[in-house]
Amino acid sequence: MKSILSKVVASVCLAGALALWALPAGAQASDAKEKPGLYTYVSNWTIPRARWADMDKDSVSTAKVLDRAVAGGTIVAYGNSTNLVHTPKGPTHSGWWCATSMAGALNVLEGFYKSGSTVTPVFSSATEHWDNLYVSRFYNWHPGVVKGGYVHGATYTLKPDAPNDAVEILAKGLLVPFLEKLVADGTVVAYQIAEENVHTDDPNMFYLFFITPTAEGLDKVNAALRESIGSQPLAVRGFGSMVDFTPHRDSLGRVDASFK
Repeated sequence: MKSILSKVVASVCLAGALALWALPAGAQASDAKEKPGLYTYVSNWTIPRARWADMDKDSVSTAKVLDRAVAGGTIVAYGNSTNLVHTPKGPTHSGWWCATSMAGALNVLEGFYKSGSTVTPVFSSATEHWDNLYVSRFYNWHPGVVKGGYVHGATYTLKPDAPNDAVEILAKGLLVPFLEKLVADGTVVAYQIAEENVHTDDPNMFYLFFITPTAEGLDKVNAALRESIGSQPLAVRGFGSMVDFTPHRDSLGRVDASFK
């Protein structure tokens, strides 16, 4: 009982410390509130280089379908990305869409299945394929279209002794206030802090995705992060107390996206 109580007290103290760190940054309390679930379906493909141009053509026809889904209220955002930092078993291309319900996300997928667009020659040429279904309650975006932007993804794994609400603590006290400042000044056009809704990987993982309209935006995010780390070491210790950085991985791609 003593160890459990100590763990609870420690997590509460850490949450308070992170909140004290975040508030001087100028973020409003409402920015960090938990929002209704946002469900993101991501389809990842490893496509032979000779077929990359075909993927570009397919993205154009896919966008027309997804535009109709946005107009009809089934989804609220979608995009497609091409990987810039390739790994031996990683994807070359990804497509995704966001809905405010699982039904919305899955109804779009069902539409693609029924149309036969998932078995076109270019998709059939894939050497690897896998999907993810995420849920996020901390997110924001600027409505509009992004062409040739950059999407950065970061994968984090919680330590075994992290509190059950560790993602919420880190989001409200640290990540959301930091990201909201970047959304406010236009450096970041969209972000979400997500967990897998259908667990195909370690359930202790959580994910941070953000989009910048230009490559310079990535430099601005990194500069803001360095400034925050340098001026607020307490935040770094708080993050490190919950997150195991050994399995941490990043991804970077070019992205076209549309947000309602």
